[in-house]
Amino acid sequence: MRPDGVIFDCDGVLVDSETVAFDQMEADLATYGPGITRAQMETDLFGLTLAGVAAKSNALGARLPEDWIEDFYARLYAKLEQGTPLVPGVLTVLDALDAAKIPYAIGSNGSPRKMEITLGQHQGLIQRFQGRIFSGQETPRPKPFPDLFLKAAASMNVAPASCVVVEDSPTGARAAHAAGMRCFGYAPHGTAALKAEGAVTFSRMIDLPSLLTLS
Repeated sequence: MRPDGVIFDCDGVLVDSETVAFDQMEADLATYGPGITRAQMETDLFGLTLAGVAAKSNALGARLPEDWIEDFYARLYAKLEQGTPLVPGVLTVLDALDAAKIPYAIGSNGSPRKMEITLGQHQGLIQRFQGRIFSGQETPRPKPFPDLFLKAAASMNVAPASCVVVEDSPTGARAAHAAGMRCFGYAPHGTAALKAEGAVTFSRMIDLPSLLTLS
């Protein structure tokens, strides 16, 4: 069924920034949280706000410095500013939505500054979302709670049940389910985690228009 609105996650869905952040996080946890594996990171930390990552990591036995979040972001922003590519096929998806006159928004647990850096590198991309860019860090309850996606749907004047979410993390898929929205899980490196959360999975962004019955 064709949706009336589409909500995109940002990191790993619109821009290819997830690997940079995870590599940096893995290096930090090797120092401050030995014993927390990459697989455990992907299961327990993927899709959380950085404050959520810090709290969960410390609960798993890490001892992150008090200024870790600020320091992590400073280093990450510097890396992302060097160049953050779009996920292949994203512009084709946005073009198809525009042609179908279907509005779209961003609902990300990433910081507003990070989205400014990554999206702002690509001319006109931020403008295409017409101010409908929302961060879980500016929402009292970020993903996996539904609030962020409900806010994004309201900005488009679209009922939650008529929205779909495009996500790459189980955390985001849970938030979509809680909001009463269908979730399409972009999973170029494996579908199991997203399928477990009930997402319709796909591995090439170029295939999304047909999944949304836009073509």
